[in-house]
Amino acid sequence: MSLETITDRLKQKIALAPHFGAKVKFDFGADGILHVDATQKPPHISHDDLDADVTFLCSAATFGKILDGAQDPTMAYMTGKLKIRGAMGLAMKLNAMLED
Repeated sequence: MSLETITDRLKQKIALAPHFGAKVKFDFGADGILHVDATQKPPHISHDDLDADVTFLCSAATFGKILDGAQDPTMAYMTGKLKIRGAMGLAMKLNAMLED
């Protein structure tokens, strides 16, 4: 899944999610970065490598599967396909948003 497709899909999910008031970074390695600043309304989404409260590290393919519902985020984390740095409580909140 391309970075642009992931960005569009994430924008749709965030629009439907309750306000979570944090900064989140999705680091896809060579495929790019997606930064969500949800401390403002509406959330600002960019491809800039900015500081975040929590960072998710995985391949774009794995994240695409999570967005499609083909990969459970918890299982991706448990098997090492997804790494998390930062606020684990916030990561759990986002897990619920991503699964929907």
